Amino acid sequence: MATLETTTGDLEIPAQQMQAWTSDIANGSSVAALSAAVPMVFGPGEAFTFDIGEAELVAESGDKAGSTVVPTKQIIAQHKFQKTVRMSQEVLWADEDGRLVIVQQILAKIQPALSRALDYGVYHGINPNTGAPAGSIPTSLSDTTNVITYGGNKPYTYLDAADALVLADGAIPSDFALSPALAAYFAALRGTNSEQKMYPEFRLSTEVSNLDGHRASVSKTVSAVGVASPATGVLGFVGDFSAIQWGIQRNIGLELIEYGDPDGGGDLKRKNQVAFRAEVVYGWGIADLDAFAVIESAGS
Repeated sequence: MATLETTTGDLEIPAQQMQAWTSDIANGSSVAALSAAVPMVFGPGEAFTFDIGEAELVAESGDKAGSTVVPTKQIIAQHKFQKTVRMSQEVLWADEDGRLVIVQQILAKIQPALSRALDYGVYHGINPNTGAPAGSIPTSLSDTTNVITYGGNKPYTYLDAADALVLADGAIPSDFALSPALAAYFAALRGTNSEQKMYPEFRLSTEVSNLDGHRASVSKTVSAVGVASPATGVLGFVGDFSAIQWGIQRNIGLELIEYGDPDGGGDLKRKNQVAFRAEVVYGWGIADLDAFAVIESAGS
């Protein structure tokens, strides 16, 4: 009977499985749901946007003036995340036909955590494993100075206030990332003297839906409850998510580890275990924090 692997090394992930894994990032990350990934090369980099102003009205036989080009630089930083999963050594006792099934099961355990890691970094600048601020992530959406404090009024009043702050800074607040707690307030709203939902197109999922004219995505990563330490108090981010550029700089690799203590959980051979480790390198940058507003609970 053949084994999946006999020595420590990389597992070959079928192309169709890798493509599905990458597309599933949007199912676990509201950042990925609201802003499309862009191709990236490995390493830190810079992205530029250019403003050339508006067109000039020219009179007949009139002179034409030049345009001033104003570049805006966006720093793209790289960040590596990993997840190591221990499993019984018996998972290696599979025939050739079982390899794909095993890889699918392993990736199904690892993929959600690596997807959420993108949000924890972009939104809060934290290491999701410890919940502590990460020194390698100097800027996150939580650093915006556009802050709305949630009180006891209808939730849409705070969305309107956040929209006003973003609009005042020259951006279009087309997107809305909500925590489950804030999303529940919107989902519970009904019309006056009616059982009809006020926002019937709004869905309580990471998948994008419509909420009061915004592209909305719901994820527990927005508030990072149970992950961030101290608690963030964040209920939602409103803004233009096209100001976030992110991508995968290195495809996810899956490594089989049969020897040693790769995660501090004890010697693998002694425990009759093997470990599977997946790593992904994201790159991201935030072009303008003023393009966002954060809705926070009182006392945050």
